[in-house]
Amino acid sequence: MPLPFLTADRGFDTDEDVALPFDDHDQWRRPYRPGPWRVAAAAVALLLASFMLLATMIIAFAGGLPAAAACFGLATLVIIGALRMLRMGAWVSRHGLRRVSFFRTTTVPWSQSGGVRTVQQPVRWLGLPRTVQGQALVAVRKGGEQLALLTDHNADFLARVEAFDRAADTVEAWSSEYAVSS
Repeated sequence: MPLPFLTADRGFDTDEDVALPFDDHDQWRRPYRPGPWRVAAAAVALLLASFMLLATMIIAFAGGLPAAAACFGLATLVIIGALRMLRMGAWVSRHGLRRVSFFRTTTVPWSQSGGVRTVQQPVRWLGLPRTVQGQALVAVRKGGEQLALLTDHNADFLARVEAFDRAADTVEAWSSEYAVSS
C-alpha cells in the first residue's frame, strides 16, 4: 500500500533547479520528507499497536470478548494517532498553504496570503512547551495574522538545518508563484 504522505515526490534528489518540481499542482503536497524524529515516534507507536493487537487476539481466544474489544479499540486509536503524526506538517498546492497539526488543520488560500518569510523567533523544541531561539517559516495573512508553518526545531528538522532551508525555500517559491497570480 503506497503511503504518499511519506514521500516528497521528485525534486529533492535531482540536480534540476526547479522550484516547483511536481507535475500536478492541484494536489496537496508536503514539499519535504518527514524527519527522523517524526518517523521514529510513529514507528514506535505502530510497534506498540502491533503488541496491543496481539494481546487482543490472545484475550479474544481466552474468551474475554469485551476486554478484547476494548484492547482493539485502543490499538485502533494508537494506529490512527501514528498516521496523523506522519501527516503533520506544511502542505502546499495551487489552492494555498495548509498547516496540519495533530488535532487541527488550517488552510490559507493564496488570495488571503500576504507572503511567506523566514523569521528568527523563539520556537518550540519538538513541539514541547520548552522554547529555544530558532527559525520559523511564517505565512502572513493579509489581515496581519501570522501562521507558523515550519520551525527548525520541530520533529522534521531538528539538527537538519539544510533540510529546513530547502523546505523553506520551496514553500517560498510556491508562495511567489501563486500568491501573486491569485
